[in-house]
Amino acid sequence: MTRPRQHVVIIGAGFGGLAAAQSLARADVDITLIDGRNHHLFQPLLYQVATAGLSPADIAAPIRSILRNQANVRVILDTVVGVDRAARRVRLADGQPIGYDRLIVATGAQHSYFGNSDWASHAPGLKTIDDATAVRRKVLLALERAESETDPDIRHALLTFVVIGGGPTGVEMAGAIAELTRRSVSQDFRSITPHCSRVLLVEAGPRLLNSFPEPLAAKALAAVAELGVTVLLGKKIEAISDRFVDVGGIRIPCHSVVWAAGVQASPAAAWLEAAADPAGRVLVNDDLTLPGHPEIQVIGDTAAFIGTDGKSLPGVAPVAKQQGQHAARSIATGRPTPFRYRNHGNLATIGRHRAVIDFGRVQLSGVLAWLLWCTAHIYFLVGFRNRLDVGVRWLWSYLTFERSARLITGPTTKLHGEQP
Repeated sequence: MTRPRQHVVIIGAGFGGLAAAQSLARADVDITLIDGRNHHLFQPLLYQVATAGLSPADIAAPIRSILRNQANVRVILDTVVGVDRAARRVRLADGQPIGYDRLIVATGAQHSYFGNSDWASHAPGLKTIDDATAVRRKVLLALERAESETDPDIRHALLTFVVIGGGPTGVEMAGAIAELTRRSVSQDFRSITPHCSRVLLVEAGPRLLNSFPEPLAAKALAAVAELGVTVLLGKKIEAISDRFVDVGGIRIPCHSVVWAAGVQASPAAAWLEAAADPAGRVLVNDDLTLPGHPEIQVIGDTAAFIGTDGKSLPGVAPVAKQQGQHAARSIATGRPTPFRYRNHGNLATIGRHRAVIDFGRVQLSGVLAWLLWCTAHIYFLVGFRNRLDVGVRWLWSYLTFERSARLITGPTTKLHGEQP
C-alpha cells in the first residue's frame, strides 16, 4: 500500500518560508504556500526604494514565477487569521480552512512603536513596498514643496528629515536620505542647495549599531557625520506628529519621519496559543518545533531561538533562510535535529562607498566593505534579471549620483499638516 504524501503548509513567503519551500522541491510532499502578498520581497534594500535609488520591481518578484518550475507547490494569496492545532487546520480570511500534516510558520515581524500606535501614521517604517513608496513620496514631496516655499520656518521644517533608530536600517536610511537631499536632487533644484537640508538620526542607546563591535560602530558614526547627518545618541522620542518630533525635551519641526527603532513578531503566538518572549516571538525547541507539537515549526522573525552565545538570534535574512532550510530538511528526512546558526557576518552600509562588516575576527570598513556589501546583496536577490538590473542601477548611481526612481505618485497637494 502506497503511503500518502504529507501535506506541508507554509505560512509566509519571506526569506524563511521561501527557503523552506525551495528546499522541499525534491521531497515526497505536497506544499501549500500562503501569503497575503503575491510577491517575495528583498527587505534589506527597501531603503533604496524609499530614497529613489531603486524601483520596487528591482527588489521583488512574484512568488508564483519564483516557484513556477516546482510542481509540488501550490501558492494561495490569502491572509491567515488562526491555526487550529487540534484539527491541524489553518484558518484563512477569505478561503476555506486548509489541513496540514506539517506546518511551518514564517510570518515575519511588524513595526513596534512601544505602545504608541498613534505614531505609526506620522513615522512609517520599512517592512513592505507600500511602506517604502510612502516614505519616498513624503521625502520627495517635501523637497518639491520646499522649492517654492517662501516662509523660512515652513521651508526649514520641510527640509528636516528625522530617522528614528540607530540600527543597520536607521543608519542606512539616514545615509541614503543625506545623499539624496544633499547631492542628488540639489543638482536639479534651483533654490535647494546641499546645505539647505538637515538629516537627524536619533538613537535612544549610547551608540549606533549596537549589534556590531564598538570600533565599527564608531566608524559608522564618523561616516554618517561625514555625510552631514546629525546623530543624537541617548535621546528618547517623546512625541511624534505630522509637524514635529519631540526628542529629549526639544521640539524639532519636521514633516518627514522614518521609523527604524523596533519590531515585534506577527500574531503567530496568539494563533498557536504558544508562549512568547516580550517581542511576541514564539518560544521554540532547539529543533525549531513548537513545544508539545512536533508537527509545527516556527522560523525566522517569528521564532525566539537562543543561539550559542545565549542571546536570541537577530531578525535578519540569513537566520530566516538557514532556519527555513533546516525545517525543510527535518521534514524531508523525518529526523529532527537541533538547529545551529552559521553566522557569516553582519553588514551595514552608510551611503555611497561606505560600509562596515563584522566577520568576527575580521572587521572591515570603507570602500572594500561597501563592495562586499553590494556583492552580497546582489547575490541574494531572487532571479538573474533582478541581480543584473540592480547591479547596473547601482553602478550608474555611483558614477552619476542619479536617482532613477525619483517618482511621486498620488496627489501632489500640500503635505498633510504643512500649515503651521
